[in-house]
Amino acid sequence: MENGLAGGDRGEMERILNEETLGYVGLCSDGEPYVIPVNYVYTDGTIVFHGSFTGKKNDFIRANPRACFVVGRQTGEVRDHAGATSCHIDNDSVICYGTARLVENVEERWATLNAFNRRFHPETDGIARERAEKCCVVEIRITEMTGRVERDRSYRRMRHVFAGDDSDTPAAEEMGGSAVDCGD
Repeated sequence: MENGLAGGDRGEMERILNEETLGYVGLCSDGEPYVIPVNYVYTDGTIVFHGSFTGKKNDFIRANPRACFVVGRQTGEVRDHAGATSCHIDNDSVICYGTARLVENVEERWATLNAFNRRFHPETDGIARERAEKCCVVEIRITEMTGRVERDRSYRRMRHVFAGDDSDTPAAEEMGGSAVDCGD
């Protein structure tokens, strides 16, 4: 695979996000990190997931809404680290940075939960509104996402900054390189 990308960074990262079903949300409050696995739905720059109205996750979001969301997948076998081979495994990953919010509006939660249900169970009917009243929904509005696709010791890194971010960085950036050799 050739290093770098010929464009389409956002689309490639969105494809990975839409193909996976389990991601990890990273939060931080008063210097204490907290990471949890969640099933999620990605739509147009937003990650949504649901859970309880109480608990550590919600406390962390209220204290500090900055969030990180990660998906990764192994796409090949772990290479032998002995001899002439380098530390390497074929993989895809996307890291999203953004702001989390607890969705307060019941109608918005209901619509989100139905979208979630359609993704994981498209053959079922929608959920009852009463379920949305009893279920917390968290939305992470992504400000930036980075990704990496690695195959055969070559990789391409991707980056996209969403409109509205105050960053001076261009909206998309191409990067490339080779896998790090850990030695013999």
